[in-house]
Amino acid sequence: MKRQLTAILTGAFLAAGTLVAADAKANYQKDCQKCHGADGKGQTIMGKKLKAKDYTDAAVQKKFTDEEAIKIIREGKKEGDKAIMKAYKDQYSEQEVKDLLAYIRKFAKK
Repeated sequence: MKRQLTAILTGAFLAAGTLVAADAKANYQKDCQKCHGADGKGQTIMGKKLKAKDYTDAAVQKKFTDEEAIKIIREGKKEGDKAIMKAYKDQYSEQEVKDLLAYIRKFAKK
């Protein structure tokens, strides 16, 4: 009985972790990939135009803190008066933003 319960709880925990990862990946594909690329290198047409950073480069990722990245995801980014990244504060919950950042951070670990 105890083994069955442990197996059920472990399976539920692993399934939940998979759903979170899938949600972050889906959010990235929907809203980030067009500029930052499927691989995180920023070599898309829009990424090149907007000078998107190469998130596969660990040195690039070390240049910004989680707090800075979260702020940019939530509030967007501007250069002067020109918006170069849309704000997603109304689209994603706090947890979804953290999950999205965790997904982006994994590009440098591949």
